[in-house]
Amino acid sequence: MIKKLGLLFGIVLCISSAIAQKSTKSSAVLKADDFRHYVDYFNKMEDENIVQAIPNAQAWDWMKVNIPLFECPQQNFEEMWYFRWWTLRKHIKQTPVGYAFTEFLVPRNYADKYNLISSALGHHIYEARWLRDPKYLNEDMHVWYRGNDGKPMNKLHTFSSWNIYALYNRYLVNGDSTWLLNMLPDFETDYARWESEKRMPNGLYWQTDVKDGMEETISGGRKEKNYRPTINSYMYGNAIALANMEKMKGDKAKADLYTAKADTLKKMIQQLLWNPSDTFFETRKQADTLANVREEIGFIPWYFNLPDAGYEAAWKKVKEEKTFCAPFGITTADRSDPRFRKHGCCSCEWDGAVWPYATAQTMTAMANLMNNYTQSVVDDSVYFRLMETYVESQYRRGRPYVGEYLDETHGYWLKDDQERSRYYNHSTFNDLMITGLAGLRPRNDNKIEVNPLIPENKWNWFCFDNIPYHGKLVTIIWDKDGSKYKKGKGLSVWVNGKKAVSAEHLQKVIGNLE
Repeated sequence: MIKKLGLLFGIVLCISSAIAQKSTKSSAVLKADDFRHYVDYFNKMEDENIVQAIPNAQAWDWMKVNIPLFECPQQNFEEMWYFRWWTLRKHIKQTPVGYAFTEFLVPRNYADKYNLISSALGHHIYEARWLRDPKYLNEDMHVWYRGNDGKPMNKLHTFSSWNIYALYNRYLVNGDSTWLLNMLPDFETDYARWESEKRMPNGLYWQTDVKDGMEETISGGRKEKNYRPTINSYMYGNAIALANMEKMKGDKAKADLYTAKADTLKKMIQQLLWNPSDTFFETRKQADTLANVREEIGFIPWYFNLPDAGYEAAWKKVKEEKTFCAPFGITTADRSDPRFRKHGCCSCEWDGAVWPYATAQTMTAMANLMNNYTQSVVDDSVYFRLMETYVESQYRRGRPYVGEYLDETHGYWLKDDQERSRYYNHSTFNDLMITGLAGLRPRNDNKIEVNPLIPENKWNWFCFDNIPYHGKLVTIIWDKDGSKYKKGKGLSVWVNGKKAVSAEHLQKVIGNLE
């Protein structure tokens, strides 16, 4: 069966590869085959006991056609880049109604049809938006919103969701307004359903911890209904995205409606979820009292650029060892709280251990803070150090590994040898590398903006090559003295092989796409 799947995929891949090579030949700086050794190593690391749409034997052929290339002088960053694309590919599944992305490779009894789980869909969208072939993500969304006899999957609303916002941000990468607006009626229906299910008279949304994908927190419980920064920020982001889509469609009335919904939510979140004594966004109990505990979800509002100026003091905590900055990552709760990690172990606790799911949200939010706010709380050295820790945490017994969650002090993966945890598709990494570290900031105009969050004294060179963006291919080069790539000193951004903008230092630059 595996042999037949490989043969069929190989035929499709040959056609796609020919098209891709024709469109990328003139713009490529890096040579794809220089990085094949990573995939050869990953393939040898495991007994491939679970095979979905693209088997290991075809992994490099698929990656060569679909992913951007990356190199830098710090080998673990480079290795983790290719590992995370290799693992994402494992989760592509061919269903009777199209391709989809799984979360677990092993079957889960609480999954929807085809073993699909909606918890991390926002992460799947952010990560897969950088694939050159859009069909995998297009079909995944069609499966979720239309794959149940034309209706949404039954368990789409099992978990809180920022899908609509994520898909608008995917549009900022590929510029495909036709596909996005075709899905707009589905998104409008989806938003209204969330309003009917979770919105309270005070304007905020409630959720239980487990349905936020975050079991056993300090602020709540598996069945406790609270006003959490998660779902409320998600719904704000979704409303902002819908307002933008309605503007694209030319429907001013609906655009104004969703803008008003977002404005109301922003006001309520800042008024009711901000704890001035803790200087942090926190969960509010339905008894109308704050939970009085700093949890990592308090950074999520910045994922959506929600807070007004004046709340940036919360970010002091991300770099403090006594609160969130642990040896192996950003903890999910304040380390100084007496309830920190008191729920025991290994049943998916979110009372302090490090979860890549949350790390990805926090790092995305931090990049937004650094790009879209005037602040002096965190800088590129903080961002780089936390990204470096994220890389270092994704190893197990000396090999690349991504699982469910890990011990914040020792780095042990807390599900350890459990098959369910292996290759857990529950976070982003490469999106953080592109939009944060390399600093490609997606926009809805004909400009290209790059603002690398790397201290200039860290790497003398790096290159991100063949990044699909607005129907073109982008290359970002940092070559401190010009000797590595022979394309000039400093930072340069290239579009389809032509230099769009450059600078002597690692700094924000904006150029034209044409």
